[in-house]
Amino acid sequence: MGPQGPGAPGGPPERPIAWSMLSRALSVPLILGLVCFLPAVIAAQPGNGVRDTAYWLQLVLTCYAGARLATMILSTRRRLLQGVFWMFVYIAMGVAPFAQVVIGQTPTPMVGPRQDLVTAIAMVLVGCAAYDLGALLASRRPPRRRAASARGPGGGGSAVAHPLRLRLLVLLAFTASAFYVLKLGGPAVFFASRQEINETVAASGVVTEGSNVGSAFLKGFGQVPALLALLFYTRRLATSYRARRRPSTVLVWVALAGLNLLVNNPVSNARYWFLTVVVAFVFAAFPSSAAVYRTVLTAGVVGALVVFPYADRFRYEEGSQRSVQSASVFDPLVTKDYDQMVMFANTISWVDTRGHTYGRQLAGSGLFFVPRAVWSGKPEDTGVRVGQWMGLRMTNLSAPLWTEFWVDLGATGMVGGMALIGYASARTDRRYALAVTRAGPGPGSVLAIAAPLIAGYTFILLRGPLLQAAGKLAIAALCLVAIVTFRERRAGRRR
Repeated sequence: MGPQGPGAPGGPPERPIAWSMLSRALSVPLILGLVCFLPAVIAAQPGNGVRDTAYWLQLVLTCYAGARLATMILSTRRRLLQGVFWMFVYIAMGVAPFAQVVIGQTPTPMVGPRQDLVTAIAMVLVGCAAYDLGALLASRRPPRRRAASARGPGGGGSAVAHPLRLRLLVLLAFTASAFYVLKLGGPAVFFASRQEINETVAASGVVTEGSNVGSAFLKGFGQVPALLALLFYTRRLATSYRARRRPSTVLVWVALAGLNLLVNNPVSNARYWFLTVVVAFVFAAFPSSAAVYRTVLTAGVVGALVVFPYADRFRYEEGSQRSVQSASVFDPLVTKDYDQMVMFANTISWVDTRGHTYGRQLAGSGLFFVPRAVWSGKPEDTGVRVGQWMGLRMTNLSAPLWTEFWVDLGATGMVGGMALIGYASARTDRRYALAVTRAGPGPGSVLAIAAPLIAGYTFILLRGPLLQAAGKLAIAALCLVAIVTFRERRAGRRR
């Protein structure tokens, strides 16, 4: 008898469907925990927190974000950017601030009145609703149907990587990363500590007084092209049987993997950047797996609560490393890392005394590449400016995306900005879902690489400040623009 039913050639395989359904069933208990159990456990913790308006607003925000994250996990479609957004909101703007309100302790002191914290929580809640509204508007817009898509795989109009330019990107990756390694004195420094590598960069001569543009370009070109090249070759091996049979393709992938283990390892890099590398790689290697998508979102919550706060052990040298002492699993949410909500409250206090900047901060982020020697009035990171106003010595503070919009444009601009981001995220998710299907543009799809990279980098963009985040994002966009082509390539699917 010939094959028929789900197992027939060209039809969806039976085992992946069964595994996908099983993964959804296993996710249900965790999802219930997101909305009900975890907030209830936090609310029962002992502490000096006051159960006032801030407490109840924070509880509403936590449950709302948990419900939206649950929706993303249970969705029949992979909503990559939206899923990562709600995972960040649930942890960094929901669970962690809620624990801080209950226990009565914050990672960064709050200098303004309690009402500023109430305003911050309310504005984050409004911003999330605006994000949902933008995503809803995008879902109501019918997708554009191009005539080229009806011609099947490899049709014109699809953004794919030009083969020759992709090889040039590989060459650029090895050249730029080699320069980066040599400039810092060799491979050994990449396995010492993040503190040591930062000191080595400062002593390399690329950092000038009051400007980090040289450092941003050195790190960006030393890391981003290597990651992009690895993602493209990973997708090629994951989606093309012919590519897996070519020794040259496999050898290039092995060399790129080794290069990334050197320049993008978790020892010498910020945790958020390494998280970007992992998320982008996983979705490039398993582009159409619903089980992997749900596993990333559900495991991300557990990792953020248990692993992430302790993952900075390589940030400092052994003699200066901070000891980690915790009496409760929620203590790290109060004492480390998750300062986003309290920094929003401090930023509201700062704006009340200084006024809005009306686009100046966003302009500084967009023109990050302009040296301060040329632009003497170039604004500093929003987190740095607020930290200096607070009188803190350590000004490496977060400035979540809501804060960036608030500083420049106030409540109206924040709502409009978050709605626009929600719209763009939903549209990108829809196109990405098409790009990773069999009817998509094939192994060289640029969107199939760009979307996972942006999804991973979303953690950095949402955490802020934007000025620090703009450099690598711009370099990635430049590399993608340099290799993309829209020409029809009939042989594209055979690579």
